[in-house]
Amino acid sequence: MKITASKIIRSKWSSEKAFVLATAAAAVGLGNVWRFPYIAGENGGAAFIIAYIFAVLALGIPLMIVEISAGNIKKGGPVRTFRAMNKKMAFFGWLVVGLTMIIMSYYLVITGWTLGYALESLTGNISSFEDFTSDYRSLFYFLIVCGFTAFIVARGVSAIEILNKIMMPLFLLIILVLTGYSLTLEGTGRALSFLFEPDMSSFLSPQLWVLAFGQAFYSLAVGQGYLITYGSFLPENINIPRSVSIVAIFETGVALIAGLMIFPLVFTFGLDPAGGADLAFTTLPIAFGNIPLGLILAIPFFWLFFLAAISSCIAGMEVVKTSMREELRLTHKWATVASFLPILPLGILAALSFTPADLSFMGRPFLEVLDMFAANQVVIALGLIGGAIISWSVSPSLIINQFSNNFRRYASHTLRATRYLWVIVLLILIISFLF
Repeated sequence: MKITASKIIRSKWSSEKAFVLATAAAAVGLGNVWRFPYIAGENGGAAFIIAYIFAVLALGIPLMIVEISAGNIKKGGPVRTFRAMNKKMAFFGWLVVGLTMIIMSYYLVITGWTLGYALESLTGNISSFEDFTSDYRSLFYFLIVCGFTAFIVARGVSAIEILNKIMMPLFLLIILVLTGYSLTLEGTGRALSFLFEPDMSSFLSPQLWVLAFGQAFYSLAVGQGYLITYGSFLPENINIPRSVSIVAIFETGVALIAGLMIFPLVFTFGLDPAGGADLAFTTLPIAFGNIPLGLILAIPFFWLFFLAAISSCIAGMEVVKTSMREELRLTHKWATVASFLPILPLGILAALSFTPADLSFMGRPFLEVLDMFAANQVVIALGLIGGAIISWSVSPSLIINQFSNNFRRYASHTLRATRYLWVIVLLILIISFLF
């Protein structure tokens, strides 16, 4: 069903706190508890973490600010926002939406894993990841998660607010409890060395910096349309730099805590820190099998893990739905349907890579190939170029006006970073791709 432009009414967050919680949920989700440990594990630990923190400070936060500001000023999703700045840039908005669709195709699969483990936790019999992927549960739970996400997204922003206000504090509490247990294990010393004693020669590798910026952008939701879309729902008088700073600190803190939760388990039980995309799902069942009252703690953890993951899915699908709704003049319901149709085939292929079908490409599971492609090279390129388009198209005074007096001294760095510094990172990306 189509609607006229005049009938599209934009939802709004009820407060700055609601916006921060929703953005934090979109940024954290699986990005830090699932992806950060496995990328850090494959890339030397400490050196990657230092490069990652640099990426967050140098470009991650400035890009968050300009993307949210653009959505707030133009009051639209990615396509409408880029078109409002320059009619020729509408195609770039569709590129951002396309990237989000690719990420969502496998993100929904991994969220299905969290749902599967959440349901198993209720039985007290938690499978190893090898057993979990020995049949077609990955595909089954992917389809279930798609249906649940579609239901929430079709109901709009208010449903997202309610979910995040309840879920985020509880999830963080359970993670802290598990981290406390992990730090008592015999592998803690090796884990701390791995996470905080860098190999200085690693900093000369362009690949390390590409992966660090990719993870920073992925975790902060830069270049994926989330921030533009969520920024378009902002009420008046929201301090964007303050909100962004809170989200970035929270996101980085959760990433480091996730590392402290996962890697003592890895080294204690003789696992491979470079174990790949299933690292968290390999280690966590071991933890709950050994910790006192572990099977009881597993219930709230896996359910909250599922809710954190589904929050990121909801955020991503809200990006797609908003653009479908604005550009095709669809109702919430039909925009949601249109958003999922192109995602389902790619998601099914990603799900099959962790089933007996063992779908792979270039020696890696198809899901991991999608992740390495979308969440590194593409998200960096779109994040950098998109930030530059916004920074050069929107009047500097409009961006500076998003800063309160206490934060205004950071406005010049935001403009310099998004107008000029991004070129250096793009060159590193090109060098790593060529060599």
